[in-house]
Amino acid sequence: MDIRVLNYFLTVAREESISKAAHTLHMTQPPLSRALMELEEEIGKQLLIRGSRKITLTEEGLLLRKRAAEIIALVKKTEDELAAPDSSDLQGDIYIGCGETDAMRLIARTATKLRKQFPGIKYHLSSGNAEDLHDKLEKGLFDFAVLIEASDIKNYDYIRIPAVDVWGLLMRKDHPLAERSEIRPEDLWDLTLLTSRQAASNNEFSGWLKKDFNQLNITGTYNLVYNASLMVEEGFACALTLDGLVDTGSGSSLCFRPLSPRKTASMHMVWKKNQRFTKAAQRFLEQIQHDFSLLDV
Repeated sequence: MDIRVLNYFLTVAREESISKAAHTLHMTQPPLSRALMELEEEIGKQLLIRGSRKITLTEEGLLLRKRAAEIIALVKKTEDELAAPDSSDLQGDIYIGCGETDAMRLIARTATKLRKQFPGIKYHLSSGNAEDLHDKLEKGLFDFAVLIEASDIKNYDYIRIPAVDVWGLLMRKDHPLAERSEIRPEDLWDLTLLTSRQAASNNEFSGWLKKDFNQLNITGTYNLVYNASLMVEEGFACALTLDGLVDTGSGSSLCFRPLSPRKTASMHMVWKKNQRFTKAAQRFLEQIQHDFSLLDV
């Protein structure tokens, strides 16, 4: 498949119109329509449903949109790496996939320090859950990924981030449990809860809870906590989450209370085994290893 045609397809999928896509691509409609029909013939599947008002995607079209975006992103990343200047003025792009954790501050500090020496390095951050991060790391779309409570880091090279995140309950400040300084297991047994999809699938709270996690009243799951915090703010439920991810200051209607006994999450920055890094990514990794070793002392 031609990269140019994949870009045509993504533009049509985004604009939901051949005419609008042609205008965006600075071309006329006939060659664009012809390129899309040839793409469908090459694949042997219908990708577009050409309605009277807008174009929608078939199931195969939805799959191709996801894969095409990944292919084009990887091509762009490869082009940038090959075009990186071979000089002492280190430049380049570093791609980092991140789970939600306050420990990203440590990585940010290293990036800030390195930027003073090498301002030509650019950092591209993408947030996601563990499944997303693993997938894109394996496909080469990330140089590094920050994983929380990773169970399969043995599949990667990694460095432990010298910090831990604390689990607790996010709730409205007028919730009865907000009067507590800590949340005990039995406090959650009959509570309406939101929890991360990763925590729900791994059943990692069962030992702490003294009962099966599936016996809790889980009314919903989230992969990134910001939208879940809006549900909490509206009184939908309380949320099991990590500390430091949601504003709970004086101007917020929310508060966070840690679990007791204390439950923490470890974090690692991982990369593929035998990874061939760009000079920028290699220099960043060396700086991370140095900075984290000082914090471990």
